[in-house]
Amino acid sequence: MCWPRWARCGPRPARGSTPRATWPSSPTRAARTTICWPTSSGSGCCERRRRGRKRRRGPYMSGTGTEHPLTAQAAALIELERYDQAKELLARRLAGEPDDVRAWVRLAICHVNTKDFEDALHATQEALRRDPEDFDAHRFRSFALRRLGRSDESVAAAREAIRILPDHWMGYTALSEALISPPDRWPQAYEAAVTAVRLGPEEVGAHRALWKAALANGRRDVCDQAVSEVLRLDPSNAWALHERATRKAHSKEAKLPEVAQGYAQALAAAPSDQGLRKGLEGTLFRMVRGTRWLALLCLLIAVLTARVFPTEDDPTALPAPLGTRLYALALMGVVWALGAWRAYRKLPHGAKLGVWSLVRREFWVKLSLYEAVWCTLCAALIVIVPWTDRVFLQVLTHAGWVPPLITIWFERAALREAR
Repeated sequence: MCWPRWARCGPRPARGSTPRATWPSSPTRAARTTICWPTSSGSGCCERRRRGRKRRRGPYMSGTGTEHPLTAQAAALIELERYDQAKELLARRLAGEPDDVRAWVRLAICHVNTKDFEDALHATQEALRRDPEDFDAHRFRSFALRRLGRSDESVAAAREAIRILPDHWMGYTALSEALISPPDRWPQAYEAAVTAVRLGPEEVGAHRALWKAALANGRRDVCDQAVSEVLRLDPSNAWALHERATRKAHSKEAKLPEVAQGYAQALAAAPSDQGLRKGLEGTLFRMVRGTRWLALLCLLIAVLTARVFPTEDDPTALPAPLGTRLYALALMGVVWALGAWRAYRKLPHGAKLGVWSLVRREFWVKLSLYEAVWCTLCAALIVIVPWTDRVFLQVLTHAGWVPPLITIWFERAALREAR
């Protein structure tokens, strides 16, 4: 296992131990930035670091017992994403005690999340005027400056946060995001994100920062590994589920039921996400459209069985034997049963209900389902009724295949124009 000198924070691990995950090296420091994580979160240097000092509490967490109740209540509201209510409490606190640095920092957090970046910058300046060594104030100042397009100042603020706490992963995530803006700094952003993961291997934010930096550098393999790590740490993480579902949707190898399952899982974690909802509905619509091919296959079975278009080598006597027609009818039932089983067996219950909701609401979904039912009905009539006139059989055949195939042709033409 490779432990570079700059990455060590204790004795070298025992020979023969197995690393849990190995992140690729930085493009600019290929040989010496290979990172090997301990087998578990309770082994290696990370455990010794936890024993040596208490982990620093982040700004989103409730403070210690000495914190003012209004500031602590605001922290709880921030965790619930109720930023306007948190602003009101912090404004009351700062009106009575303007030197409360924690209140200023949490006010900056509220402004960052509500995209009031000028106000966030003002709040961090007030916090730093009272405590120039506040780590969180520098970090959120970096976020605000980056969103305001002041990238050099954002990098400087992030480096100042790292100077204050050089072993804290949050400072390196801030630096990585600050370096993401100019393309010539993308390798440095990737390097900072790798360092963040090294310092916080069990932190979702560190892996998400690495995903962003790897995406900018074109490292899709690292992006996939970062999403997998986030889901390992938090299986219900909405962002990671969304990213995995989107990746499946754009993959040519993924099947529609797998894509729908991914969208359904992500939507369960973020039920208000309209992009996920549209993605799930679009996938379900494609699955319903696929039923027309099952119906056309049933029609083909019926045509071959009932001798609708005989050739010189085929018998021409009508009607076809009863046993043959019953066998064809059973085969058509197997086609539908297997098709429905493969398509819908892995779908969550909510996605199955979504299919019927789409059928009730959307005209094109109804049309696709009606065409599949009509085509199957024509196929069933061909094999059930003992026809003696081949003209009726041919009329039923053309009536069954013409509507779905015409619709499929128009849909494909529309998709080609959209591309």
